Parts: sequence; C-alpha cells; structure tokens
Amino acid sequence: MSTLLSHPPLRRLDQLPGPRPLPVVGNALQLKRPRIHLDFEQWAREYGPTFLVRLGPTPVLVLTDHEAINAVMKDRPDGFRRPASLERVVKELGGAQGLFSAEGQDWHHQRRMVMAAFSPTHVRAYFPALMKVAQRLNGRWQKAAQQGQAIDLQGDLMRFTVDAISGLAFGVDMNTLESDEEIIQRHLDKIFPALFKRLNALLPYWRYVKLPSDHDLDRSLKTVRDAINGFIEQARERMRQEPTRREQPTNLIEALIVAADQPDSGVNDQVVAGNVFTMLLAGEDTTANTLAWLIHLLHRHPAALQRAQDEVRRVVGDELSAFHMDQVGDLPYVDACIQETMRLKPVAPFRVQQALRDTVVGDVLVPRDALVWCISRHDALNDQHFQNGAAFMPERWLAEGTAKKVSTPFGSGPRVCPGRYLAMVEMKVAMVTLLSQFDIVTVDTPQGGEAQELMSFTMTPVGLSMRLKSRLS
Repeated sequence: MSTLLSHPPLRRLDQLPGPRPLPVVGNALQLKRPRIHLDFEQWAREYGPTFLVRLGPTPVLVLTDHEAINAVMKDRPDGFRRPASLERVVKELGGAQGLFSAEGQDWHHQRRMVMAAFSPTHVRAYFPALMKVAQRLNGRWQKAAQQGQAIDLQGDLMRFTVDAISGLAFGVDMNTLESDEEIIQRHLDKIFPALFKRLNALLPYWRYVKLPSDHDLDRSLKTVRDAINGFIEQARERMRQEPTRREQPTNLIEALIVAADQPDSGVNDQVVAGNVFTMLLAGEDTTANTLAWLIHLLHRHPAALQRAQDEVRRVVGDELSAFHMDQVGDLPYVDACIQETMRLKPVAPFRVQQALRDTVVGDVLVPRDALVWCISRHDALNDQHFQNGAAFMPERWLAEGTAKKVSTPFGSGPRVCPGRYLAMVEMKVAMVTLLSQFDIVTVDTPQGGEAQELMSFTMTPVGLSMRLKSRLS
C-alpha cells in the first residue's frame, strides 16, 4: 500500500460526509451534466475538502485540497490512472488510444515522442507557419469588421487552433479559416460532447440501440478517421520523397510513423492514428475555449484590456507580420491575463483518477479501483491562496509566489499536458492579432451579462459573439 500525504488516524470512505445517495443510482440523479462541475463545487462548500459521492454503485472520493490533488497527480501512472471507462468509450468510438487515454507501457512508449514533437525547439521552427495562420485569422476578422458582422467567437477560435495544431503536429495546411465548406472542425465539435456524455451515462444504451444523434456521431467519426488516414498517407509520401525526414522528423506524425516502423517499438499505425485524433480534439477545444474566456473577461474589465492592449501595441506596433518568436516573451501582462483566465475559468475544472492499488490520500484509505474526483478550481478561488480570489486581477501573476502550485491548468506530475508550451504561444499569437489590429466593440452573451459555464468535456462559455473595429479603418 502506498501513502499520499498520510496523517493518522485514517478514515474509510464510508466514514466521510457527503450528499445522501439513493438506492442503485447513488447521487447520479442529483447531478446535471452541463453543470456537473458546479454541482461538485457546491457540494464541496457544504461537505468540506474531502467527501464521498456515489455514482451508481461506484464510490468516489472528492478532493479540493491542492496539495492532496497534486500528490495524486504525481503518483501517475503507477498509482493512479484515468478511469478505465475512458479507454472503453474511446475504443467504442472506433479510436485507438492516443497519449491522453493511453496507460502503462503504451503511455511510456508514446510520451517521449509526443513531448519531443511539442518541444520549444519545434515550436520555434514552426512559428512562421503559425503566424501565417494568424494572418488568416486577421483577414477573417477584418472582413467581419468592415461588414459590421458579429463574430462567432468560439467558432473562429476553434478554426484558428485546428489550423495551428494541424500544421505543427501533422505538417498539413488545413486552412479552415478561409473555408466555409463542410470542414473537419464541424465534425470535431460533435465528438467531445459525445465522449463526455457517454463517460457520464448511467446506462450505456448505445451498445444496444442507437439514437439519431448516435448515427450522426458515427458519420462525424468516419469523416475524421478518413481525414486522419489521409494525413498519415501524406506524411508517408513526404517521407518517401525525402528520406532524410526519417532521420530528422519535422512533426509529430512523422516521428510516430518512424517509431511505428521500428521492430518492437510498441507503436503501430493505430497508435499513430490515435495520437492524431487526440491532438486534433485536444488542440482545438482546450486552447480555443481558454481564449474565448480570456477575451470575455478582458472585455468585462476595461482597465485590464487597456493595459494588455498597450503592451501589445508597444511591442508589436501596427504591423502584425513583424511579430516574431523572440517577442513572445516580451508580453508579461498578456501572459498574466492568460494565467488569470485559466485560474478563474479552467477548461478542466476537475480531473478524475482511478486507484491502481490500495492507497492513502490525505487521511483517507482508498481501495483499489475507487475513483478520486479532483476539483481543481476550489483552492484556486480561495482567498487563503489568492487575495480577493474571485476577482479577475492579472497583475497578481507578475509577482513571484507559489500560485502555480495552486492553479495547475495543465495538470501536474508525469502526465502534465505535453502541449502546454505550444498552447501558451498560440494564445499569445491570437491575442497579439486581436489587440494589435482591432478595438473590441462588444463581446455579447445570449442572456447578457456574465457568460454561463457549460461542461462538455471541457468547460466552455455559452454562445459568445464579438464585434470589432479595425484599426486600419
């Protein structure tokens, strides 16, 4: 038995406080899927930092203390894993296990290659292509500004992030920003919500009968799989034409193909496809939604918006094409705004882990296979850790401190997000594009006021639209 932050005397799960469960279903019917993160956060306020929830027959230890959560995260992949249900659902959707859902030796085989593909050196080499994507975003928004059109903020940001990740990871110029045809992004948008729905379903009905929405999902999955197979074939063709790419792969898909072709590598074409699928989904949704939250929060805090705008225009000027990689580090306030957004509006407000052995978390005995639900936002909003914790105050990140141990939007431990460096660069490039070329006129929500939080695998703002005024006009 392993021990994580053990402080005797120890408690069993059934000795913990928590909401009263119903027979058979436990507390599952008390949760509303689109706001499940808010329901858990409310229970945390009622029952304290450690409590018990039952989802059907499954006991779930819920944690809010960031030190206990970090201890769990650091005990991966040996002591904890992502829930086994994730692996089952991914397989049912016809996908291979990419790095996100891989476990054990599969994870070890893939981790090094994926980390190398997203290293600062590769991101630096890719930066000119990323700026090409930013110029397309600028062109799309210039057109909307000239015509006085409202911009579907999340839709455009997801186009930007899909184009960015497809170039770096797959060597493909997807260019969804200049396309209004039936594009892959529309299919990707259906897959994450379906994955979340199935992970949280009490009964796996789709194994027995498929609804129209399930058939629609199957069509989207086929479209995405066909596109991924095309990416792989294009990469193999490039490598046939340029054999030097085998010695020095230029992107993630080439590195995975080289590995797959090695005997006893533990990586095959299914793994290549699984990681392409994972990067498309994760690279689109997480970064785009963080940017949407950031723009919403800046618009609602004019002084912070003005400071960020002044910084960008001082560093970049009016000419977007002049922005280069060495200037990414010259935007400390923009960086602080991103960090503050991820603290207040983390796209992963909770993380669920499954114990691989009997262990102890804090002062609680956790049996093998029990789930541990880590509420990542609770301490990040707590006044004990952040002065006026509920307020949007980017300047707090300009001072040295232990804030990053409390707010961990990219996770922590061995399974920290491999794309975090790229994500930060992408977000700064997007904000440079927006703040150097435009003035924000409005950022509207369907109901007015603050954006509502919708949990759909990632936490998204509901229905943001933006109007811009071009600085060129």
